[in-house]
Formats: sequence, C-alpha cells, structure tokens
Amino acid sequence: MISARRRIAALVGVLVALTLGLLGQPAAQASPVGGVTPSVVGGTDAALGEFPWMVRLSMGCGGAVVAPRVVLTAAHCVRRTSSYTGYAATIGRVRLSDTSTGEVIGSTYVYRSPEYKRTGTYDWALIELARATSAPTLALADQGDTSLNSGSFTILGWGATSEGGPQSPTLKKASVPFVDDATCAEAYTDLAPATEICAGYADGGVDTCQGDSGGPMVKWTSTGQWREVGITSYGYGCARAGYPGVYGEVQSFSNAIKSRISSSGTIVR
Repeated sequence: MISARRRIAALVGVLVALTLGLLGQPAAQASPVGGVTPSVVGGTDAALGEFPWMVRLSMGCGGAVVAPRVVLTAAHCVRRTSSYTGYAATIGRVRLSDTSTGEVIGSTYVYRSPEYKRTGTYDWALIELARATSAPTLALADQGDTSLNSGSFTILGWGATSEGGPQSPTLKKASVPFVDDATCAEAYTDLAPATEICAGYADGGVDTCQGDSGGPMVKWTSTGQWREVGITSYGYGCARAGYPGVYGEVQSFSNAIKSRISSSGTIVR
C-alpha cells in the first residue's frame, strides 16, 4: 500500500486539540513525496444538530455513532484490539470548545479490523463507549449494495482546511463526487478496489485532510436517511488535482462490522 497514507492530524493539529482539552493525539505519519495526508478542504460550517451522530475522537480522528455505545472509525486511528480507557468521544457538538452542547464519553474497549494489519486495507475499527450516548445512530451501507456508489457524497470533519494547515475548531462539511475505480487507480496504483472507494473533483479543491481520518463519508438516500458509504482513510496531499480522497468502502465489510455489535449496542468480545 502507499507509504504514510493516513489522514491523521499533524503536530499543529495536536496543539489545537490540546488547547481544546483533547488528549492522546498521535503523531502524524510522513507523507509521500512531501504530500500532507487527511478539517475538510473547501468545506462550510455544519449546523448544530445537522449531523448528530458525528464524533470527534481524542486521538485526533473522526468517527460516527453506529450503536448506542459504539463508534465506527478507521483502523489506522486506533490501537490493537483490547480493553482500553484512553480515548474520549465528543458527540453532538459542532464547535469543539462549546461545552454547553453535546457530550464527552470515554472508551472501554477497542476492536480493530483483523484484516487491517495484514492487508493495509479493511480500514475500520470500533470503539466501545463507557455509557450509551443520547445521539442517534448512523445507518451503514448494506453489504454488497453498490447502488450508493454514484453521484455525490458528503464528507465531514474537524481536520485541516488546507494542506498542512491547522485543525478546524468547527465541524466542516462538503460535497464530493464519486470517482470510479479505474480512474482512481491511475492516481493510486496500490488502490484496493474491493475494499476502497474514491471521491473528489478532478481539479481538486475539495477533500478531506489531516485530522479527518475515521470520519464518515455519507449519502442521503431515497428513503430519507443518511447512510455511511465510506470511512476517511487516505490521500496524496489534500484536495490536489488528480488525487481524490480514498475511503474504506463500507458495503464491502458492513456485515463484519455488524457482527461485532451486540443487540445491546456494545462490542462483541
């Protein structure tokens, strides 16, 4: 897989996060050929309550509430599968410093995709919360349902709003178009089409960026609900022409995710 591909916040993001009281942010991986990898470039501010299942994780990644006590994020954002209380999830908040809104809940357990370490793809993980959140859950694309792989998607995050820039204190949103596998593979020769989906403009300008890793790429469906189609994974730089963002393709492993979530809304050990 492409070296140092992940969109985790760089040092400047750590400083912003610490200012906001968010601890445990990891160091960024180096970028290929000088590129800076994934707040949303070219985005606008989200409204309070617009995406109530959106999560900011204390290590500097995004995520989404998919069960009362479970957050879905990227495998590259988390430690190996184990009990772990070191993460905190900020839920239902747009401006991270606005403590009058939303809630912050600690973690109890992490489950990382078992295929991730071996393949570098299947970039998904679950974080169990110490208590149930009051936020609604985000529906996942159904296993094998490629019907959502078209048109435009909505990307979200508190990451950098420019390549190498500071993290955004406010949740950003933007719309990006689907990019077919053949076109995306021209930019990323190591693309894994079976488990990765691409989105972005040919001329660049709009993209996820550093600090958006693990956040959901969603689509508004004909049934009147948001569904998570992708998980922010990697890209060459941010919003560069010819380099769309690459996302974990949820429909490729949706059943595996659901199998790890119990009927009570916790992670199956």
